[in-house]
Amino acid sequence: MPLHLTNTLTRTKEAFKPQDPTRVTMYLCGPTVYDYAHIGNARPAVVFDVLFRLLRRTYGDAHVVYARNITDVDDKIIVAAAQRGEPISAVTDKFTRIYRDDTAGLGVLPPTIEPLATAHIGQMIALIERLIEKGYAYATPTGVNFHVPAMATYGKLSGRALEDLEAGARVEVDATKRNPADFALWKAAKPDEPYWESPWGPGRPGWHIECSAMAGEHLGETIDIHAGGHDLIFPHHENEIAQSECATGKPFARYWVHNGFLNFGDEKMSKSLGNVALIHELRARWPGEVLRWALLSAHYRAPLEWNPALLEQSKAALDRLYRAVQRVGAVAPAGREPSPALIEALEDDLATPRALAELFGLASALNKSEDAAEQAVLKGQLLAGAGLMGLLQVEPDAWFRGAEDEAAEIDALVAARTAARAAKNWAEADRIRTELTARGVEIMDGAGGSTWRRIG
Repeated sequence: MPLHLTNTLTRTKEAFKPQDPTRVTMYLCGPTVYDYAHIGNARPAVVFDVLFRLLRRTYGDAHVVYARNITDVDDKIIVAAAQRGEPISAVTDKFTRIYRDDTAGLGVLPPTIEPLATAHIGQMIALIERLIEKGYAYATPTGVNFHVPAMATYGKLSGRALEDLEAGARVEVDATKRNPADFALWKAAKPDEPYWESPWGPGRPGWHIECSAMAGEHLGETIDIHAGGHDLIFPHHENEIAQSECATGKPFARYWVHNGFLNFGDEKMSKSLGNVALIHELRARWPGEVLRWALLSAHYRAPLEWNPALLEQSKAALDRLYRAVQRVGAVAPAGREPSPALIEALEDDLATPRALAELFGLASALNKSEDAAEQAVLKGQLLAGAGLMGLLQVEPDAWFRGAEDEAAEIDALVAARTAARAAKNWAEADRIRTELTARGVEIMDGAGGSTWRRIG
């Protein structure tokens, strides 16, 4: 079957047909680089990395152009730099490097293009000028605003009516706006903020205009797929559509694809709520493939509950697959194609839980098989399917040796803590407990001694 994706714009699952099969385009809203990324930020990077891999398999590596931007000018970045007493570039350079390292550690391929917002100020200014010229935007003493009522179809992605937006916006009345729902395209410079010269005076771009300009510059006026988190549907993606389509008169994106939230308990994972699990901290406790498996264990459009049990289950699942491959280590895989069932699952709106189940089925069949020819076929399908999903990327011996080495290291620390307690060296015992806690390990003291377990 051809690839089908659930299109947020039409609210239906549709067969994917690119405008040009020799240049398939996809855009993902990337990170705002002011702090460490949390695992919720990694979900779109991982999910749409699978889509990127699937598109490349179908159309060829050279025919898929995937852009994932870096937002390196934003209110949050300015605040973070001021709090740290550092130049903005020092903050953005540091956290861009960390984000790239973190996502690579989860098996995420580099995008074809990774545009920086600050390298596209000229394109943003040109886009704003077109919107003013066409009557969709207006200058004020505080910058330039997009006039929402000028676009008759505004709200088509999110399903929000203009009347509701106007009512909601009245809580923060801005006297410079013609309508409460209007949003900023350009912000006049304030003291001690970065700025660029423009026809409207020194200032900096609004957040939404950045993605419109970068996507248009690198992928064209109409792109095939625009991806991102569910939380970006409104206002960010709605405003991208408004800016781009009013400027060009053409559809901005043909397929809008959104992933669901990552939840802690009953709440969405969010830095503002303080309930985040940072990628770089999780990577210190778990192999990157464990985190990747966990992120793919639920359908991308559904919410995903993040907890220690999920990570334990993901580790056990990968152990099972690696053992199956290890068992037939002397057998050369036959073929490099995933099984038809796995491809069918991924082409059905990225049904990754079904695809993971197919990997289990292949591993089970491989464990039962005693025929060398059959083993070669099953091993080839397992490795190819897992590779398409960014999994089973290390040798089985290395996978298990890493786990054993870490367990031995933790055992040694627990023994050292026991010795410190026996010597009444409470400071050292507490130090070791703190170190183990930081690594995601809980110590349980009992009459028979101390044991440990992972807490995620």
